[in-house]
Amino acid sequence: MTRVISKAEILSTLPGIDLVESMAAAFVAYSSGLAVVPPVGELVFESPPGDVHIKYGYVRGERYYVVKVASGFYDNPAIGLPTGNGLMLLFSQATGVLEAVLLDEGILTDERTAAAGAVVAKHLAPRQLNCIGIVGTGAQAELQLRHLAAVSPCRDVLVWGRNTARAEGFCERLSDSPFRITIASSIDALIDEARLIVTTTPAVSPLLDRLQPGTHVTAMGSDTADKQELAASLLAAADLVIADSRAQSGSRGEVFRALQAGEITLEKVMELGDIISGKVAGRTSSEQVTIADLTGVATQDIAIATAVYERLSNTHQP
Repeated sequence: MTRVISKAEILSTLPGIDLVESMAAAFVAYSSGLAVVPPVGELVFESPPGDVHIKYGYVRGERYYVVKVASGFYDNPAIGLPTGNGLMLLFSQATGVLEAVLLDEGILTDERTAAAGAVVAKHLAPRQLNCIGIVGTGAQAELQLRHLAAVSPCRDVLVWGRNTARAEGFCERLSDSPFRITIASSIDALIDEARLIVTTTPAVSPLLDRLQPGTHVTAMGSDTADKQELAASLLAAADLVIADSRAQSGSRGEVFRALQAGEITLEKVMELGDIISGKVAGRTSSEQVTIADLTGVATQDIAIATAVYERLSNTHQP
């Protein structure tokens, strides 16, 4: 019988899962050619602004395949609703039977995305950090910072957002964290101080147009063809450009926009899974500028849905 798993059950399970290691393995599986991941299904809405992503696939030799629907409707906070929503469907690879419906309301997508940011920082951020910069003040910005605590000893943070009240709310929500958070006076001030910058907005025009030497940027927000947080020239000037999926980057995200502008070719782009596995060298000096463009791959959804389902199943066994 298909198991329906509530958001509350999912939240109770997540603390017992090492999401950073789980996401690292998911990226390696993807870049190793073990995954079957069709192109992303997508719906884009204009009024009100929103987008829906349908991601699905399987990893050869594993037990399940997953279909995930995740949405982002960016005016929702004004009416008291969260920006994200969604669910995941977990099926048996052997029989096609629907084993579980995970009613996560977008939490699993948010968590696996944030854990991916920590994976990137672990492998590409400068070792000596005096300040972390967070661009954006929403739920993903908060989760990115919480996951970074596990992979970076840096505790000084600058946050920048277009809305001062939301930036203040971000600081309040993270008052229980180990971080010392200051609201940046401008995005230029953040760029000057932070050598690890994480961008988490749905911007459709660049927010960052310059970087200091030795900076790493993880761009999380640009996951459709029309979004863009970084000037294309930044990717052209970077010493290393990384994507979670080179194939997917041909149609969405920062890499896509830089390709469209003629600033780079796809040959410049390396895959995160190859850096994690050691197939490709990551950061090799403190002065390098590195950029990771993450648009999200289905192997992340497979990994987190499987981990939650199996942990709950084991917990309830006699």
